[in-house]
Amino acid sequence: MPKPRTVALVAGAVLLARGALRRRVRVSPLWPLPALEEPTSGRPRSRALRLLVASHETVAEGVVRLRLEGRDLPRWEPGAHLDLVLPSGLVRQYSLCGDPEDTSSYTVATRLVEDGRGGSREVHEQLAEGMELEVRGPRNRFPLVEAESYVFVAGGIGITPLLPMLRALPDGADWRLLYAGRARASMPFLEEVVKLGGDRVTVVEGRPDLDALEVPAGAAVYCCGPDGLMAAVAERFPDVRLERFAPGAPAGGDSGFELELRRSGRTLTVPAGTTVLDAVREELPDTAYSCAQGFCGTCQQRVLEGEVDHRDELLTDAERGDSMLICVSRSRSDRLVLDM
Repeated sequence: MPKPRTVALVAGAVLLARGALRRRVRVSPLWPLPALEEPTSGRPRSRALRLLVASHETVAEGVVRLRLEGRDLPRWEPGAHLDLVLPSGLVRQYSLCGDPEDTSSYTVATRLVEDGRGGSREVHEQLAEGMELEVRGPRNRFPLVEAESYVFVAGGIGITPLLPMLRALPDGADWRLLYAGRARASMPFLEEVVKLGGDRVTVVEGRPDLDALEVPAGAAVYCCGPDGLMAAVAERFPDVRLERFAPGAPAGGDSGFELELRRSGRTLTVPAGTTVLDAVREELPDTAYSCAQGFCGTCQQRVLEGEVDHRDELLTDAERGDSMLICVSRSRSDRLVLDM
């Protein structure tokens, strides 16, 4: 008959081993195969950081800049962005616009969107110096590539991912910037940009004339700003690199499909132009979501049947095998079954 102490020790060892195995599987869903350093699609999840809001200052009309301090922060390259987890639980993405070599702080800026979904207002009105904020990242979907020359187009707050690129260009690089905004007072970092580029910078108050924009052969074109501006630039320069924090329109368009929520015993139709999230929340209003743009992962759901049209920027290949982000992704098949 084993002694009680021996039984307790064995049971404790089993629990520790089981916990270690679960943690290992979470890191690599295909374990014992090694996890890919760079998944062939999607993005690896970034660990969350708790950072101090060291400064919260207005840098232009309707624009605040946050400096978030920490220690030994992950390095980043121009074009990267952070996910900010706001006190309400909303998750929003903001481009890093500080110094990539600074591992003690991150800097982001955001414009107040009066008719937005509440994230920018929370940043402007509820965040304050001395608060702690959870962030995830950095992640980079908008890297600076090597090119013979560069043309940058920024609209208002869209200057934020481009500013570190301008600073990073080597001396003698051939580049030009078209920077447009409603008024000069509303254009963040304008003074620094003009000082940095001199006559290579064209500042426009109001709608820019893209027909007058000269793009040399072999130039890399970058654009960030309002959707209308990015659409107009993309129409003229199809190879433009865009930074957007909302899903782009799919090439093939949308179509309706049948959706079964297996655990709930409900079947519904997701019409063209309606997201799976919106359709599901009509039946299950407590379904969790946050960014509604395919970046944060809050609305991830398990897929039991059907072929998914993945449109997110987050899930890895392993995760896409049996789950989806219902805020942006849809079904390629006529019927989709979720474990909800």
